Amino acid sequence: MTRAQRHWLVKSEPNAFSWQDLWSSPRRTTSWDGVRNFQARNFLRDDMQVGDLAFFYHSSADPTAIMGICEVVRAGYPDDTAFDSKSGHFDPKSDPKKPTWYMVDFKAVRPLAHPPTLARLREERGLSKMVLLQRGSRLSVQPVTDAEWEIIERIGANG
Repeated sequence: MTRAQRHWLVKSEPNAFSWQDLWSSPRRTTSWDGVRNFQARNFLRDDMQVGDLAFFYHSSADPTAIMGICEVVRAGYPDDTAFDSKSGHFDPKSDPKKPTWYMVDFKAVRPLAHPPTLARLREERGLSKMVLLQRGSRLSVQPVTDAEWEIIERIGANG
């Protein structure tokens, strides 16, 4: 039995890695490394699968917005930046034999014609339970329901 495609939202500060950086990457593909939150790590390691789609969200931006859609092209594998002492994501406690941190590879699929801002998303009644919109929600990797996905795709296409 095949698993149903799941939907996600991943956050990045555009001054660290932007939608344009992903779009400009070779084959429009990159490793999504440096996640150092256990709940987000669990999503990367255990739940994201090849073929899943994710919204690419610019956080700490003006305005914050969902910029595009990307696809998981490689499921969770050990995040080698945790083992590299020269990396800003180095974790001296992480052991290559029993990795703590994981990453996936994403490929840019398409930009959204009308990137929905956080303020716009908050106006949409059908999104009131979305993880992104919950008070104190700071996860850089989070699930998106099928219904939320459809609403955001519509907003992103039509404004």
